[in-house]
Amino acid sequence: MAQVIESTRRVLREHFGINTCPGQFVIALAGNPNVGKSTVFNALTGLRQHTGNWPGKTVDNAQGTFMHNNKSFLLVDLPGTYSILAHTAEEQIARDFICFGRPDVTLIVVDATSLERNLNLALQIMEMTPKVVVCVNLIDEARKKGIEVNIELLEKELGVPVVATAARQNEGLAHLIYTLHQVATGECKTKPNQLKYSPEVEQAVQLLLPSVERLIGNKLNSRWVALRLLDGDKAFIESIGMHLKLTGINVIKEAANR
Repeated sequence: MAQVIESTRRVLREHFGINTCPGQFVIALAGNPNVGKSTVFNALTGLRQHTGNWPGKTVDNAQGTFMHNNKSFLLVDLPGTYSILAHTAEEQIARDFICFGRPDVTLIVVDATSLERNLNLALQIMEMTPKVVVCVNLIDEARKKGIEVNIELLEKELGVPVVATAARQNEGLAHLIYTLHQVATGECKTKPNQLKYSPEVEQAVQLLLPSVERLIGNKLNSRWVALRLLDGDKAFIESIGMHLKLTGINVIKEAANR
């Protein structure tokens, strides 16, 4: 366990320019643009934050810290994206950080007035990692528009904790911090409901899984990697080779193409 933690800290430092303290939990903050993600970030971290650029990119990198139950949390604000299928530099940063940085929790902020549009990103991230908390922000704006969000039902449908907030008014933030702590420490076990694809895609995934699992072990979500190989995502395949130093990934890619 100690080796895994040290390995993760090294990846964060060398690949993402992020230095963590011993015992500190890392939270990735993800969401579409204009969902109040920056407001949530500022509300949680206050003045305990700093900004820079992601290594090799001209994209802003904001980090901040907060404490709960004598535990330190580092909140990393990922670029606002509509997807993590990596068609832009921002999407690639978000995808690679969640995938290879292995945050203890990924906090996904969605707009309570536009859930249908925002949940697309949440479902994509839930395919990558089970350690997810969904923050339904702007709940005050939803109330003004007569929109009611059934948080309990949404939580049941997604299979991960869901917290309603109005970050500008600090509404729901205490419960959000508590929930992040529960998931980070493992006191709350999450089990995201996975998307099911067409029979043809599911069959192809099952054919690829043994080879993928043999190559990457438990370093990544094997099902998600198999799906990306079926996509023919060249940039992701290159990222796997760079971050995990794997040489057999191209063999599996060729098998997927066949």
